[in-house]
Amino acid sequence: MKRIKDRLLPSLAWLFSLLVIWQLVSWYLLEVKETTLAQSKVPYIHEVVHTLFTYGLTLLQEGWSTFINAGAGLLLGTAVGAILAILMSLSTWAEKTVFPYVILSQMIPVLGLAPIIYGIVHDENWSRVIIAAYITFFPVSLNMLKGIRSVSPGSLELMHSYAANRWSIYWKLLLPNGLPGLFNGLKIAAPLAVTAAILVEMMGARHGIGVIMLRNLYYGPSNTYMFWSTVVASALLGIANYLLVQLIERIVTPWQPAFRTKGGDN
Repeated sequence: MKRIKDRLLPSLAWLFSLLVIWQLVSWYLLEVKETTLAQSKVPYIHEVVHTLFTYGLTLLQEGWSTFINAGAGLLLGTAVGAILAILMSLSTWAEKTVFPYVILSQMIPVLGLAPIIYGIVHDENWSRVIIAAYITFFPVSLNMLKGIRSVSPGSLELMHSYAANRWSIYWKLLLPNGLPGLFNGLKIAAPLAVTAAILVEMMGARHGIGVIMLRNLYYGPSNTYMFWSTVVASALLGIANYLLVQLIERIVTPWQPAFRTKGGDN
């Protein structure tokens, strides 16, 4: 409990300070400087919060569509990334063959790939899943491979001394050692998967936060607070995805030092 407080209180203090500064800047631009379209640039925080609560049900429904597709893409990307990491860890030849193509795949910008996938698939749900998976598989494969390769030689020698076969070595030593790396990659990809899903939604989907965001951006200043509400909702979806991954990591890999209870902590 003490460790949680030590981490949470400074973050809350910084957040509160940022919100106060934002509110003051918004007031200055609107009331003092009377800047044109000031609320489109730095909107009042309390108005954004009011809009969030007013249209909360709509944002929740559309956000759920985005969250589900981003989650499905995250799972698919995790499976692809984990398989690639295992294949590359099996032999140096496999790594040299596969890894350049993995790197090359990341040279294609998502902004350019999203309309191509949407044009090929012609399905908003599958397009979101594929783009979210594309965002996910690279950090997962890279970090999991690093974790597998970081096994100490002493641990490998101990397994060999017990005459363990390759399957046993992978199942009992290499894969558990690679799981923290896998989750490190997932925590990087989780918010990005939501962003990728929203990007596809802005290409012409019928449901999702991206649809509402694009619609209110199109109508301009009259829908400023609704647009900013979708931005906040998108950020909350990314945070929720990250926290979900973190929760699963705590359950699956409880042996990590960060999750161990230290003596004397309450």
